[in-house]
Amino acid sequence: MSCPPVQVSKGNILIVDDTPANLELLNTILTRAGYEVCVAVDGQTGLEGARYGQPDLILLDIMMPGINGYDVCRQLKQDETTSEIPVIFISALDEALDKVKAFTVGGIDYIAKPFQFKEVLARVQNQLTIRELQQQLRAKNARLQREIHDRIVAEAEVRQLNEQLEQRVRQRTAELESANRKLEREILERRRAQEQLMYMALHDSLTGLPNRVLLMEQLEKALKWSKNNSDYHFAVLFIDCDRFKVVNDSLGHLAGDRLLTFISHRLDLCLRSVDTLFRLGGDEFTILLEHIDGIEDAIQTAERIQHQLIAPFHVDGHEVFIGASIGIVFGTSEYDQSEHLLRDADAAMYCAKDLGKGRYRVFDAGMHVRAVNFLQLETDLRRALDRSEFRVYYQPIIDLQRNSIAGFEALLRWHHPERGIVPPAEFIPAAEETGLIVPIGAWVLREACMQLRQWHQEFPQHSALTIAVNISVRQFSQANLLEQIDSILRDTQLDSRFLKLEITESTIVENYQAAKAILEAFKSRQIQLSIDDFGTGYSSLSHLHQLPVDLLKIDRAFVDPIDENSSEREIVRAIVTLAHSLNMSVIAEGVETAVHVEQLKKLDCEFGQGYYFSKPLDLDRATELIAVDRSWA
Repeated sequence: MSCPPVQVSKGNILIVDDTPANLELLNTILTRAGYEVCVAVDGQTGLEGARYGQPDLILLDIMMPGINGYDVCRQLKQDETTSEIPVIFISALDEALDKVKAFTVGGIDYIAKPFQFKEVLARVQNQLTIRELQQQLRAKNARLQREIHDRIVAEAEVRQLNEQLEQRVRQRTAELESANRKLEREILERRRAQEQLMYMALHDSLTGLPNRVLLMEQLEKALKWSKNNSDYHFAVLFIDCDRFKVVNDSLGHLAGDRLLTFISHRLDLCLRSVDTLFRLGGDEFTILLEHIDGIEDAIQTAERIQHQLIAPFHVDGHEVFIGASIGIVFGTSEYDQSEHLLRDADAAMYCAKDLGKGRYRVFDAGMHVRAVNFLQLETDLRRALDRSEFRVYYQPIIDLQRNSIAGFEALLRWHHPERGIVPPAEFIPAAEETGLIVPIGAWVLREACMQLRQWHQEFPQHSALTIAVNISVRQFSQANLLEQIDSILRDTQLDSRFLKLEITESTIVENYQAAKAILEAFKSRQIQLSIDDFGTGYSSLSHLHQLPVDLLKIDRAFVDPIDENSSEREIVRAIVTLAHSLNMSVIAEGVETAVHVEQLKKLDCEFGQGYYFSKPLDLDRATELIAVDRSWA
């Protein structure tokens, strides 16, 4: 322990912290403020310093090797020589329960890391002032006792001084009472502040509902009660509001906050007096159902909630419709930790959301397995791009009238080091959900453009080849998508006329006006645009003619069954006719037989793609296919 000399001191402060940077920072702050500072690097040294140095105030870290801050404080308060020294805890722990424990063991205040200079000085000055007042009060009490004794002695010796002495006693008594009243007020105000702090730590500031901290406490109690009472049953409902993000994005966060309070009121209407509603944060709520007979009670509550949310909410003059995806978990003796209850309810909620939102699901063990597998898949996906595990495969698109290659579609493949080829249907949805599809999609676009540019240079006779690249919904919603594509075209030196971007119908339906503006920006760059899987989505024909689209891609579901007399043939005919009337070309995917080719030619479909011509090829085989320059006549 070291004590740097100080010329003038406003007080003697002992800092106990095992982190040198914290010691140096606090030492500098307090020394410059005029305090005499001593430091100790662990709890044992701090105890010794307090006993022998008798500081005016101790700043005590909680998390230290050996004796932690809580135990140091307990020993200080148990020692008569140090019990009166005020202790302010300092810690990076900011949980309400940590603060409560700090006050329980004898701390009088709490400073959170990282330090705010003004806060540190204010709290230190506040406690030193209180200590000084207490010392002054004790000194006044001692003086008063001496004066009373002098009065008694003086009465025996000098009767004539009695009146003067009594007056002096009354004055001192009044001063003492005034000081006591002031101190009582300060104690009461501090107690009220601590109670308010405790309430804020356990409740949501927006809705006033109990928060996650209180939820975990209640779940722990419910688990213990269920293990000791076989007749006690409970369940947890995890609620996520569907379409809430749309409200935030369109009406603003203040409107979103008002909507959350309205939602909490409606949820409360669905509960019994023994049930408790919690807000976890964002648009997520949790309900603890206690004293239920079985899972059927929880299901009925979920159904009441969904029925209650059917009616629109009126927010800032707008009618807003909000649904809820609900996960249900039944509390059983198999659970030992409250975190696992919440985890499983969350997993069930996501399963409900995957079913199409506005649903509820009861947790089963398979959900946890799927969640763990999804987490591993997400981890592997994040590593895959850095480890160059992705490959671009190329499936040829055939000009049906000329029987020659018109271009390729770039398709993503994942070569997992342990699992081998991972099917796109397995990892693409995970990439979409986690947002990883954005960097992955950008990588595919860059690779495809760079490869097409190389083919144009290597095979001048095929300088009109095009490359089609899928743009996901997540990519399409990126604010910098246009700048990103401009950068890729500039870096690869690919002529934008040979790039085709494929988007799904749902991408357009999500926000028609915004999608139209982006498509027009693409068109101004001479980039070709294709509607993928046409016929399976929700495209409005009244809107389709207003979009700058070059191609419609017929889904394989309509191509596979076509023959001379099939109804699907008439659907394909209608799509082709529609496209041609709008000056669009048509690509049919899923072409697998000669019959498909014959029928598509008869229907004047311009392009075909499928296993009849070629499966997706790696780079070397696709290059060989171009070099051979074969005909599919």
